Amino acid sequence: MVRVLLVEDDVDIAGPLLRALKREDYEVVHVINGKDAVRAAQNCEVVILDLGLPGLDGLDVCRQLRSTGSTVPIIVLSARAEELDLIIGLDAGADDYVTKPFRTSELLARIRAAIRRSAVATVLSFDDLTVDTATHVAHYGDELLILTPKEYELLVMLVKHAPHVVTREQILKDVWQTDWFGASKTIDMHISTLRKKLEVAGSHKDLIATVRGVGFRCAKE
Repeated sequence: MVRVLLVEDDVDIAGPLLRALKREDYEVVHVINGKDAVRAAQNCEVVILDLGLPGLDGLDVCRQLRSTGSTVPIIVLSARAEELDLIIGLDAGADDYVTKPFRTSELLARIRAAIRRSAVATVLSFDDLTVDTATHVAHYGDELLILTPKEYELLVMLVKHAPHVVTREQILKDVWQTDWFGASKTIDMHISTLRKKLEVAGSHKDLIATVRGVGFRCAKE
């Protein structure tokens, strides 16, 4: 049975969510503060995390979990709907971002998607780049790449489809679970930082090539 950690201190939100998760046959652990969340996440397969927590807030919970090497999928719940808030949440280590108010059916679908992504384990490679999806570890040659969760997901998608083009629409749908094209600037920002990290590790500068007006692809030198 999949164990889901719900981190939510608002009883009006937590109550219905707990009932919905249990109806889906998840084993649910419920905590109401950040410190307990960091401890409980170690034994869970998915984390549903409110940002507005007492004491240690949700962003700090994300950062602490990722700093310890935890790869548990984290789905953030937040009333903050601005694009900058989305970017900050994802860069802190969240895998997905759901704004309040939300439909329970949508959140359940995102949980199922997160579980599917984490269950598929294989080693992908292109050129001197390798990605182990079982351990969430990526290397260029012998150099370990230190990636944020979204940078990692982008890299997996590009390597999996290499050398073919991945469109912006595909990236938005599969990595950010949205079809809002206004988030396209977020893709550019993450592609830019991913390229820099690859170049530091020794890759040629066009390993991730831009296909103007379409998207991106992995390309050999």
